[in-house]
Amino acid sequence: MTSNPWLDQYPDEVPHSYDYPKQNLAKFLVDSAALYPQHIALDFMGKKITYSSLLQSVYRFANALNQLGVRKGERIAIMLPNCPQGVIAYYGTLLVGGIAVMTNPLYVPREIEHQLTDSGARIIVTLDALVGRVKKAMEHHPMDYMIVTSIKDYLPFPKNVLYPIKAKKDGMAAQVEYGQRVLPFLSFLKNSSDAPIEVAVDAENDLALIQYTGGTTGFAKGVMLTHMNLVSNTIQAQLWFYRSKIAHEKYLAALPFFHVFGLTVLLNQAMYIAGTLILIPRFEINEVLKTIHKKKPTVFPGAPTMYIAVIHHPKVSSFDLSSIQICISGAAPLPVEVQERFEKLSGGKLTEGYGLTEASPVTHANNIWEKRKSGSIGIPFPDTIAKIVHSDTGEEMPLGEIGELIVKGPQVMKGYWDRPDDTERTLRDGWLYTGDLARMDDEGFFYILDRRKDLIIAGGYNIYPREVEEVLFEHPEVEEAVVAGINDPYRGENVKAYIVLRKGSTVTEKDLKSWCKERLAVYKVPKIYEFRDSLPKTLVGKVLRRKLIEEENEKLVNQSKVDL
Repeated sequence: MTSNPWLDQYPDEVPHSYDYPKQNLAKFLVDSAALYPQHIALDFMGKKITYSSLLQSVYRFANALNQLGVRKGERIAIMLPNCPQGVIAYYGTLLVGGIAVMTNPLYVPREIEHQLTDSGARIIVTLDALVGRVKKAMEHHPMDYMIVTSIKDYLPFPKNVLYPIKAKKDGMAAQVEYGQRVLPFLSFLKNSSDAPIEVAVDAENDLALIQYTGGTTGFAKGVMLTHMNLVSNTIQAQLWFYRSKIAHEKYLAALPFFHVFGLTVLLNQAMYIAGTLILIPRFEINEVLKTIHKKKPTVFPGAPTMYIAVIHHPKVSSFDLSSIQICISGAAPLPVEVQERFEKLSGGKLTEGYGLTEASPVTHANNIWEKRKSGSIGIPFPDTIAKIVHSDTGEEMPLGEIGELIVKGPQVMKGYWDRPDDTERTLRDGWLYTGDLARMDDEGFFYILDRRKDLIIAGGYNIYPREVEEVLFEHPEVEEAVVAGINDPYRGENVKAYIVLRKGSTVTEKDLKSWCKERLAVYKVPKIYEFRDSLPKTLVGKVLRRKLIEEENEKLVNQSKVDL
């Protein structure tokens, strides 16, 4: 108890440990469909699909893959936004013993080629509008099969009739030549049996998912997650959300399922407790607010940028957000100011968690209804232990001191696909070395300072971008802020702030500098400010700090050419 002080902070309802079932991850859906066949599993823009109907389609997909010759351990790429087809393909792949490779629909051909060739996927499920991009990416190694769907395939009337007109207007219209190797999704299901199928898996060793990490530097690595990794993390998240009601919760599914955060806290978790997923194919703030107002979701996991978009919407007060009870924020640090304003607006709880793809992804979260601490990522999940160690020696740091966060638990990956050296560096004696700088307080709450690689060293001082960002976010006129270190011949690095102001704001660089000087040590105050209309982000809403640094480096290169 003394070595794991966070256990004292657990609510009485949350067990310290749990016996996780060793099963195929898709059993969550099979079991919920048996108990609640007529309950709504998916609500896709008004089209409602029951658990019974969803499972029937999943069995059809699994049997159809089986007919194509797919066997246990084969990789199936799924490149879709949040839609019923993605859910069907994901669980169908798992039931036939396949490994899902979730692929971002925004990827350019170079990224698609890397992911599909690296994973060895020979079949892809994708949208008609993306077929051209996939073909271009894979022209040197064509796919064995492409299973192609359209958004309109699962839209209710009259949206399904109107969709092609909208697609044409948006430049998303597509002509697909179907044939032996290019198969229409609906026919693929229709011509298949809905007989139950479940290939036996060794849950602790067999992979359910190869999930590629961001790859902001070089090519992305494939994280190998077993059925047991994902089953454990889904249940851990559920134990934390102990007031949830079976077959009652409605999940606003705005986080994409091709990101492991959305996959675990939305898709897998909703299937586990027979919840309803309100599918949002693309985060668009007006549509999201209308959906909350009309559909009354109770759970809204998201990234900080999603909550920022809500609190800064000019007409937010005209929407009823009171149905939202629980929000867990991940993928990036949650500014305290954003948390407080969102809770005031909605009346729900917005709590920060922490995770990484290599841990399925969640390892820590703040309590939802019990003690929590602002600016903290919270405490480790059940069966999860965490330590702060010296980055070079691996020795545990004294309490309160800064070091690298390492974690161990049933959700920690098996390793990186075909990368034994990277696996060896990241996994040591069962411990996952996160690369994040953190500290732990005497009650077991953890605080992330920053990624090791994001640390700014200016004039010999260590500066943590998150600390500076928190101060900038507190300014009433700042909508978004990110801080990065840029090259400086004298100090090594300078602190630069990239700012998105609220509409109509007249705040100047001088105003912000003065604001920061009152709240930060002088060496932490940004020296340079750049005002922008938007910040580069991933689809999950994580700000791409590396992209900003790359822009700066490009400017330096161009400047040196001019000087020459």
